[in-house]
Amino acid sequence: MENINWSDLTFGYLKTDYNVRSYYKNGQWSELEVSDSEFIPIHIAATCLHYGQEAFEGLKAFKGRDGKIRIFRMRENALRMQASSRGILMAEFPVEIFEKAVLEAVKRNERFVPPYESGASLYIRPLLIGTSAQVGVKPAAEYLFLVFVTPVGPYFKTGFKPTPYVIIRSFDRAAPQGTGTIKVGGNYAASLVAGEMAHEKGYSAVLYLDSKEKKYIDECGPANFFGIRDNTYITPASNSILPSITNKSLMVLAEEIGLKVEKRPVPEEELATFEEAGACGTAAVISPVSRIDDLEENKSYVFSKDGTPGPVSEKLYNKLRAIQYGDEEDKYGWVTIV
Repeated sequence: MENINWSDLTFGYLKTDYNVRSYYKNGQWSELEVSDSEFIPIHIAATCLHYGQEAFEGLKAFKGRDGKIRIFRMRENALRMQASSRGILMAEFPVEIFEKAVLEAVKRNERFVPPYESGASLYIRPLLIGTSAQVGVKPAAEYLFLVFVTPVGPYFKTGFKPTPYVIIRSFDRAAPQGTGTIKVGGNYAASLVAGEMAHEKGYSAVLYLDSKEKKYIDECGPANFFGIRDNTYITPASNSILPSITNKSLMVLAEEIGLKVEKRPVPEEELATFEEAGACGTAAVISPVSRIDDLEENKSYVFSKDGTPGPVSEKLYNKLRAIQYGDEEDKYGWVTIV
């Protein structure tokens, strides 16, 4: 294996040895196949290419101090992919086979799991696409499910350090009754223009407001949002937010360390009352927010003046990572040991 500098990895794609695949045809899924090819043969009229029948997941495997490899909340990802499949009428991939495929992909690429304390992890990407050839808007009859893995560093180059976010009102991430609650590629395609505008202006990401009234906080491009105030963990409720498995986990841990948890609509002006703010997701775990600028309204909400994360965000971040790496007891049964 080429010498990988584990502590210098970015969040990107690096070739690994194997991926795992299953094909849906005539109403049933095939046995899992292991492939060493990075490519898939695909018909020019496949529904994923024309009508967006595509869903994916993201989860991670971590190597602990004890040398064991742990996969975090794999079943939740399997269930969320089924929800995505229902949302765009794809064949649902069975939970047990999803778990088997993920385990197989991790085992086959074990040498790519970054060492403990390198700051890197093994990112796992399950993908489900419609493959049957048709011209006409209807669900595919055939599908491909596959899992590939790649070692990754932190999602944001700065790691666990506060960065600025921006509200851009002229773009929506997802429609109120659209696909915002499921993990499909179209949501991310819709966020690219605003995301690039934010990066060009020096921001980490866009914080989207609700599409209907532009009044409530929705989510960041790649992550859910939370705020901390008066010993309370507050995260938006909306019918266009993807249910983040990381956010779901942080809500449990917040209660465990004595915080109240509120999941409800969060009006933009409430940002002025938060002591801390963060974005959370599989890629970053928690990305603390230093400030949020609302350029059109000429407002700025500041959460970190000295460039350090808030104490509650830091505590939650360390606690979740300790469970992922096996440094703290997994009392909720979130971890699968390979």
